Order: sequence, then C-alpha cells, then structure tokens
Amino acid sequence: MIEEILPPAVVSAETFSYPVAPPALFPEEPAQAGWSPARRAEFATVRMLARLALGGLGLPPVPIPRGDQGAPVWPAGVVGSMTHCPGYGAAAVGRRDEVLAIGVDAEQSLPLSPNVLDVISRPGERREIQRLSDSDPDVCWDRLLFSAKETLYKAWFPLTHRWLDFEDVEVQLEPDGTMAAHLLVPGPRVGRARVDDFSGRWLLRGDLLATAIAIPPSPGVT
Repeated sequence: MIEEILPPAVVSAETFSYPVAPPALFPEEPAQAGWSPARRAEFATVRMLARLALGGLGLPPVPIPRGDQGAPVWPAGVVGSMTHCPGYGAAAVGRRDEVLAIGVDAEQSLPLSPNVLDVISRPGERREIQRLSDSDPDVCWDRLLFSAKETLYKAWFPLTHRWLDFEDVEVQLEPDGTMAAHLLVPGPRVGRARVDDFSGRWLLRGDLLATAIAIPPSPGVT
C-alpha cells in the first residue's frame, strides 16, 4: 500500500498483521519500560520491516535505535521513516543522495473527536475539512489532516532537530490524493536556501489512511 504513494527511489516494506511472537530486537533497540505487549510488538515489527527495506537497498541488517525525540537513527547515508497503527505497519528508506528526507504515517480511518481537531488544525484548515467532508463523506478528512501533519514532522525533524507544532504548518488536502504543506515558521535550510513548502500524497485503502512525503535532494525553495 505505502509504495503506491512513494517515489521509485524509496524502498518500503509493510505488514497488515503483527506476529504473535514479536521479532527479535538488537540490544541497541530496547523497548521502553511501561509499554504494553501490543506496543512492544509494533515497535519490534516495524524495525523488522525497516531491515527488510534496507535489504532492498543492498544493506545488511543493523540496529535502528531511538534518537532525539524518539526519532529512528538510520545507518550513515540513509534516510527513512516508520509508522504503525492497529492492523498495519510500514517502513520506508532511501539513500541520502537520492532523497533528502522521508515521512510516512498510517492511521485507522476513524473521525477525530472535535476537541482533538481543534488542537491539531488551524481555522482555515477546519473550514476546508468541512467542505471536503460535505463533498466526500467516505474519507475521514480530519484524521487525514492529522496524518499529513505527522508525516511532515517525520520529514522535518531529521533536517532541523526542532519541534514543529501542529499550528506551525498549514496543509492543503486534495481529493486526487495529493497534499501540500506550507510552513508558517522558518523552514529547514538545504544548502544555502530555505525550504518552506512540501508536497506529498495520500490514499485510503479499506479502513486505513496513509500519507507520505519524500523530499528530493534539490527541493523547490523559497
């Protein structure tokens, strides 16, 4: 599913079920104390998927520990992203000289509660969500907006190592499966230029929503 919204330079692996016995982890990948068995299974499974995806780049299995803010630490020269939710897990990787950063996210296609939507969206986004919902009620546009912002953050953080608040970006979702994001704070610098605008794709498959952003080595700049 996820490969349909990623460019050819990105290699991905996914699963629609979690094994009863979680895959083995490297010592450098300890699960955190207090995690539920389900959370531990998701953590281990997406790292197994990440190693499968790395194999698609011709790389050996390696530890993928948690770094700043829990972001995965990829091997030198590699960028990537992982996601998991009930009933789905995925990992996507690419070589840094072919893709600058990757963000992927998957969510169950369920509406957000109104108070959560207020927290993760700007007023203009809420008006647009209402318009899209009136036009196509089969898509949980509010959940899709949340997923899009999660995806952008996953691509943003490795470039900046800074927090990005939900209100720091404005996302435009399109019914054709594309999406665009405009930063309302200074964007990451790529070379001597600053990147403020990003584009990505989304899809709805059954009861799952997925979003993806892959930033090329020479993105459009502002």
